[in-house]
Amino acid sequence: MSKTISPPVEIKISTVVAISTILHSSSPSSIDAALKQMTGGVADFFEDEFAVIDVSAIAEDAPAIDWQGLVTLLKKYNLNAVAVRGAADGMRAAIRAAGLFLDDGSSGDRALPQAAAPAPTPAPTAAPVAAPAAQAAAMIVDTPVRAGQRIYARGSDLIITAVVNNGAEIIADGSIHVYAPLHGRALAGASGNAGARIFALSMQPELVSIAGVYRTFDDGFPADIGKAPSQIRLTGDRLDILPLSSATRA
Repeated sequence: MSKTISPPVEIKISTVVAISTILHSSSPSSIDAALKQMTGGVADFFEDEFAVIDVSAIAEDAPAIDWQGLVTLLKKYNLNAVAVRGAADGMRAAIRAAGLFLDDGSSGDRALPQAAAPAPTPAPTAAPVAAPAAQAAAMIVDTPVRAGQRIYARGSDLIITAVVNNGAEIIADGSIHVYAPLHGRALAGASGNAGARIFALSMQPELVSIAGVYRTFDDGFPADIGKAPSQIRLTGDRLDILPLSSATRA
């Protein structure tokens, strides 16, 4: 019986989730202090996740950045830097020298060449036809999300109709809707969509994030909203928690 021999290497499309690390300072000590406060000293707050360093906010004014030092600093918090987004032209050589990729945000999209349009020919008049309504894509999960599980809705909203347990992580490029208790970590707008929101019938998360802006609840979720239908949205650089029955900010 002949044995099938696998080729030495195969290339397949794979989805990789990366944390956006958005810098508003190039000072290593300031970044270190901010990460320490964000993680609360929890060693496994980040779990060896990939990170894209976003320098859009400081690219034009920042002094020379020690890229290798920055990579080492992020690694201290279990973040593995793989690329830089929003870099100025003068930064590119140093970024490549540090072994980092340049992310221009194009995601590999390319414009198709436009063919020359032929001269229009008269067409018989026809009754207008209504265009079909666009359907919003969404990933739907009907089973509980257990500790250690990670679910990523790439390019869409994420809808979960069962409990999200402590230690679970749910991620969506769009909004997150949980029609059950939400524990664990919820990261909406993962590709940078600041208009994304997080909704839950019972909001009790460990961590939430929208477009890379994080908030943790080491002291518990706000008592006046916890375990009630709520939403979380991004306003500027602040995450607001709102009861679904009220427009008043918590």
